[in-house]
Amino acid sequence: MQQPLPFSKSPRIDVVDALRGFALMVIFLIHCISHFAFFPANSNSDISYYYPDWFNMLDKVVNSILFFLFSGKAYAIFAMLFGFTFHLQYANQQKKGEKDFGPRFLWRLSILAVFAVIKSVFFPAGDILLLYAILGVFLFIVRKWSDKAVFMVAIFFLLQPTNWILSIVNPHTISGVTTEGVTSGIMGIDFPEYIRRNITDIKMAFNWWIESGRFSQSAGLFMVGLLIGRKQLFVTSEANIRFWNKILVIFLVLLVFLRLLKIGAGAVNPIPLFQQTVFDVLHLWQNFILTIIWVALFYLLYQKETFRKWTSDLRVYGKMGLTNYVFQSVLAAFIYVPIVWYSLTPYCSVITDLIIGFMLFLLQVQLSKWWLEKHKQGPLESLWHKLTWLRSDRELTVRVDSVIIKNSRES
Repeated sequence: MQQPLPFSKSPRIDVVDALRGFALMVIFLIHCISHFAFFPANSNSDISYYYPDWFNMLDKVVNSILFFLFSGKAYAIFAMLFGFTFHLQYANQQKKGEKDFGPRFLWRLSILAVFAVIKSVFFPAGDILLLYAILGVFLFIVRKWSDKAVFMVAIFFLLQPTNWILSIVNPHTISGVTTEGVTSGIMGIDFPEYIRRNITDIKMAFNWWIESGRFSQSAGLFMVGLLIGRKQLFVTSEANIRFWNKILVIFLVLLVFLRLLKIGAGAVNPIPLFQQTVFDVLHLWQNFILTIIWVALFYLLYQKETFRKWTSDLRVYGKMGLTNYVFQSVLAAFIYVPIVWYSLTPYCSVITDLIIGFMLFLLQVQLSKWWLEKHKQGPLESLWHKLTWLRSDRELTVRVDSVIIKNSRES
């Protein structure tokens, strides 16, 4: 019998774990500011009443800076790393001799959809987990395509075709969609009704994904992450350091150009039918550019030993990305949703939310360290892995039984 070739799994890239942890932390803080989409009836009261004027002014400044730097960028980093992780899984299975990891990946996406349902108890439609479970099909489709073809697909999705089509087909829905579009349907309701709507109102979340442009942009970012994986651009090397330095400079220039373009678009006053679409798409492109800037900057800083030490907790946090992402909502629910006690949502300012979010983040980091001292993966990561290969174990048993039967007949 021919012996199988030795399998060498691709080494874990620490910068990816740290970058994922960074994105997860920022997503958590942004979600805390939005109170995890729970807005009880009295949350419309003016919270500035509880704080001095200087604090309220500082609160507005912090909110503006935070949303400009991170809102729409952290989830984009997360999406890019989803595509990158798919490449690693696909490449590792090829090294093992797996003919095609694609069908297994579709099964894996269906499991992710179940996790999304679990998370939807505390966040509408499971947030991005359900979106990724749907959009992951595009990774399956392009898995064998050339780099050039995948790059063209990325460009297509990043041009935001759904926004342009929607502006023609149904222009009345284009109104500068924000997160309020998702949460407006669940304001002023009690906790049981909040859970029911979160789980069942998939249409509300899907409409927001389309109208906000997140559907197209996430698909494009999947492709970008896939290409980064194929080109091994997260591996530490002199060539990659030069590459990310060039990307950083180019995208900083693009950011300035885009800001000027947005100002010019406002002065020219585009055709009314496309006016809002133009601004929405320019905003999405700005988010994409800032996302690439964050990734390039993070990679370059990670080459410094001091920065690696500072981000060691982020690396631990990122290794348990799925577990920490799901349980972010569970932890925050005890603060913002009236499960055990009354919701603190009506009384929390942006700065208060940041303090709460950061304290819960530190708690999750400690729990992650404790868990990873005894296990190789987080609990949900381990479960996801076992369920992914559940049918593989059965198939192996069938193959072994067939070989035994065949050998017994020959003898």
